[in-house]
Amino acid sequence: MPTPSPEPTTSPPWTGGWHAGARHLASPNFGPRPAQARVDLIVVHSISLPPGEYGGHAVQDLFMNRLDWDAHPYFQGIRGLEVSAHFFIERDGTLWQFVDCDQRAWHAGASRYRGRGQCNDDSVGIELEGLEGQLFEPGQYDTLARLCADLALRYPIAHVAGHEHIAPGRKRDPGSGFDWPRLQHLLAWDRQQFPAGTLG
Repeated sequence: MPTPSPEPTTSPPWTGGWHAGARHLASPNFGPRPAQARVDLIVVHSISLPPGEYGGHAVQDLFMNRLDWDAHPYFQGIRGLEVSAHFFIERDGTLWQFVDCDQRAWHAGASRYRGRGQCNDDSVGIELEGLEGQLFEPGQYDTLARLCADLALRYPIAHVAGHEHIAPGRKRDPGSGFDWPRLQHLLAWDRQQFPAGTLG
């Protein structure tokens, strides 16, 4: 079992809102946060393109607006979509960053959590390579926990939630295969920082 309370990176993990431990691709899909935004929420998502297929660079291409819409029949249903997340974690734990965390990524859509709407305004979006309802890899949890700990060094993080919790009925990711107790154990954060009902 991995050790609880992951240590933040020993060297300064941030250059502005860019994480030093990530591979960087600067997505054009972002905007400014509202002037008084308090970035206190981490939103966990899952994504794979096509759904259930891992590897390759389709997710990166989607966030960079360069996905070949004709490469797979599934892509026709999302043709023209312009979205982004701040981070993407591959199955082996490799970390990618697409948007400066000081900026607003386009990951949450219509959403509401902890009494506030428009969660894109004051959250950091993290996509895990995976499919809702299926399991995620140990390396993904390790990278996610380290990233959450590093985010808490720079921002007043008070909540971690899934897309399904901020957009219930509309979104279902990361889904039942995501192990919330495992993430809470790795971080050793207070139970109140996690969605109700996820820790048993």
